[in-house]
Amino acid sequence: MARSSSKPRQAILAAAGVLGAVVATTLCLFSVGDGERAVVTSFGRPVQVVTTPGLGVKLPYESVTKFDGRLFVYQPPLGEFLTLEKTAVTAAGAVMWRIAEPKRFFETVLNKAGAESRLGDILSAELGAAIGRSPLADFVSAEAYRAEALLAEVAAKCRNVALRDYGIEVLDVQLLRFDFPKRNRLTVYARMRSERAAISMRYRSEGEEEGLKIRSAAQGEKTSILAEAFKVAQRHRGAGEAEAARIYADSLREAPQFYALRRTLDASRKFVKEGTTMVLPANSDLFGLLYDSGFYERAKRPATLPESAKGNAHEMTSGNLTPPP
Repeated sequence: MARSSSKPRQAILAAAGVLGAVVATTLCLFSVGDGERAVVTSFGRPVQVVTTPGLGVKLPYESVTKFDGRLFVYQPPLGEFLTLEKTAVTAAGAVMWRIAEPKRFFETVLNKAGAESRLGDILSAELGAAIGRSPLADFVSAEAYRAEALLAEVAAKCRNVALRDYGIEVLDVQLLRFDFPKRNRLTVYARMRSERAAISMRYRSEGEEEGLKIRSAAQGEKTSILAEAFKVAQRHRGAGEAEAARIYADSLREAPQFYALRRTLDASRKFVKEGTTMVLPANSDLFGLLYDSGFYERAKRPATLPESAKGNAHEMTSGNLTPPP
């Protein structure tokens, strides 16, 4: 009977041992997933930090708090600030962050909501300071745009404060919105239009001045080129006229009678128009040609003309240049 009663007792003890082992394992072991951070606390005081995935060991009375180690993006609400020239603007940014020091993070902000609240305060302070010491043109002007440089400064300051005070690593800060409050948008836009109008007028006046300089220089160059061209043309024209005179002289030397005939015909063609009445003296070259067809064939012009032509003037009409009988 004693032997038969000891078997159930052993089974109970074995079951109790297995149960105790399971309970001890449950209380003393914990797992950390990929991308998680764990902080082991003893009565609220951090005693262990686990940043690698796997199994961890703790005492049964200790607690484990796990945090998500992935990246987060927090967008604080829109805030109103004043620029260097006291212009009211509204701005909103975004912070990309993650947990860098789990122990400090647990001691200061405890969870994600607390972390984003602190990050919103830091970003609002640093962004407001950056906007307050900068003119409006640094954020809206295409010529003096410095928003990216100012945001880099804001990100550096937020990174230092967040890591030092809260164990948060700030990876980037971006400006999502920059605008004017609704109550004074019309006034600001009107002032911006007037400023742009003044800038455009200045650009136009500078352009007109530069265009006047260019046109003046071009006109001077044109005058110089035309003068040089006229000089060259006159030189060539003089050379051509000299060559023509030489050719005429050679022609006259070779056939003086023919040359005289040509010159007389050319002269009569130029100054005698149709219907013109001419009164010529009897001893003119033109009349001699009309009176005697062999006038230029003689080597020597006769000293006297026929008695009928002496001392007489004859009237001729172009179109009917027949000499009188």
